[in-house]
Amino acid sequence: MNNEAPVDWDTFEGFALRETDSMYVAKCRGGETWNPGKIEPYGNLSFSPAAGILNYGQGVFEGIKAYRTEKNRIVTFRPDKNAERCAEGCARLSMPPVPQDMFVDAVKQVVRANTRWVPPKGRGALYIRPLVLGSGPVLGLAPAPEYTFLIYVSPVGNYFKSGLEPIHLVVDPSVKRAAPGGTGGVKHIGNYAPVLQTQRSYKGAGYSDVLYLDAVHNKYVEEVSSCNIFALGKDGTVRTPRLSGTILPGITRMSIIQLLKDKGFPVEELDLSIDQLMDASEVFCTGTAVVLAGVGSVTYNGIKAQFSQGSDVGPVTRDLYDTLTGIQSERLEDPYLWVVEVEH
Repeated sequence: MNNEAPVDWDTFEGFALRETDSMYVAKCRGGETWNPGKIEPYGNLSFSPAAGILNYGQGVFEGIKAYRTEKNRIVTFRPDKNAERCAEGCARLSMPPVPQDMFVDAVKQVVRANTRWVPPKGRGALYIRPLVLGSGPVLGLAPAPEYTFLIYVSPVGNYFKSGLEPIHLVVDPSVKRAAPGGTGGVKHIGNYAPVLQTQRSYKGAGYSDVLYLDAVHNKYVEEVSSCNIFALGKDGTVRTPRLSGTILPGITRMSIIQLLKDKGFPVEELDLSIDQLMDASEVFCTGTAVVLAGVGSVTYNGIKAQFSQGSDVGPVTRDLYDTLTGIQSERLEDPYLWVVEVEH
């Protein structure tokens, strides 16, 4: 195999699928114990038309990144937390959770098998997509008799085309992403297709993405289509929607809360009203794909709240971005032991 990936890293950009060499696949039959997985050539899957994932949406996914660092290592960021969240999602959807050690080992295996696709330092990341699917056939409404745990990878650039430049959000009070008692708090495959129509219509109008409100009171901020949101109040307190079962417990969200507290900021996880957010001094989004994105403006009911001008992001947003990416790239010390090396 050629050790050089067929990618021009000098012009590489964008968050899009680029097929790589290998993927990891494991099976669980009878809903009990996972069989050892293995690395296979990247390719299509074969399922019964009656597969649980196809008929009843029985599936969860995760997102992780691998980076080349200043220490000439390839590392991932907090994969144990993705394993925990994946297990919680599996339990919610009546699927056998993947053991944490198996999950983390599988992540390392698939990265090692695709090392040549990890972009050069500072040019992007290798995006890692674990999935757990109900792959066995089932006609009546019931858990599938077989499950597949697989991981594929793709080199990626920035999620938003603007990079760290501020993004612009719009609130549509008529559309809801999740409701109490549902699956909004797990990374369920079915959570994402319903936002595509709304997202596409507003992107066509010049917005970067859509910010959703709660389904009960229609006034509390929940999250953006693919990321969590934070607001720095004029009183110096950073506020973010609390985990009440309707928003995703983001790994980057968790990390940013820790960084904020260690930098001396008061942090509140609460029911964050749209009025509070519109009155903030800085707003930013977090997620594995987006990393940390400053929000330039939010438009709600025809009113536009401006948080930054031009290509600038706020000083707190910039500092958090520099700290987080500094830890991920090993440019800065990692006192939290968040970075996990993939030996190759």
